[in-house]
Amino acid sequence: MSKSLKLVAATLLACALSAPAPAQQKADAKSGPRYHIGRVPTADEIRGWDIDVRPDGQGLPEGKGTVAQGEKLFMDNCSTCHGEFGEGNGRWPVLAGGKGSLTSDNPVKTVGSYWPYASTVFDYIRHAMPYGNTGSLSVDEYYALVAYVLYLNDVVTDQNFELNKKTLAAIKMPNEQGFVMDDRATSEKSFWQKDPCMKDCIAPVKIIGRAAAIDVTPEDGKEKKSRGVE
Repeated sequence: MSKSLKLVAATLLACALSAPAPAQQKADAKSGPRYHIGRVPTADEIRGWDIDVRPDGQGLPEGKGTVAQGEKLFMDNCSTCHGEFGEGNGRWPVLAGGKGSLTSDNPVKTVGSYWPYASTVFDYIRHAMPYGNTGSLSVDEYYALVAYVLYLNDVVTDQNFELNKKTLAAIKMPNEQGFVMDDRATSEKSFWQKDPCMKDCIAPVKIIGRAAAIDVTPEDGKEKKSRGVE
């Protein structure tokens, strides 16, 4: 055997020995790629992230807070951006008002005018606020803060109102009926194609007229007024 053939044979043998066995390949494909970085999270870490709240209130934590308690928290943590009454400072989001404006030429989307569920107001604020200091408040403080935001929107009207797991889940937001379930999976199913067209999907387009011929394009050098938008 020549030296070159021996080299080729040695290379193929090395590749065969280093390649994973078929059974191992099947196991890796099933479990996904492993990069051997990081570590397994602790139960406390998972619990800290697993704080989602559903529209029906499932996931709401134990705790409580009143409108009056939330007012001070709002002034200390939120009013710089959102204004003392939720009116928004500068270009920061407006939180209150805007009722009945969604169908107007200038819709104002706020917690009171737009948001469908009080439970998801709590979920969003707890996940994202205070801006730049997320998660810095206790559960009781988040309940109080949300109670005050609802109060700014007249969803609750008593300053002594206590928001908790039970009272929050019972609140109906003004625009709850303004949302509908996405039914495209059934209502548009008849339009779906198992094998969608990806090439030459339509017949060639035949041009039957030109813009100049139907008098919608200004002609150079002529003082002819366009019939388009002025």
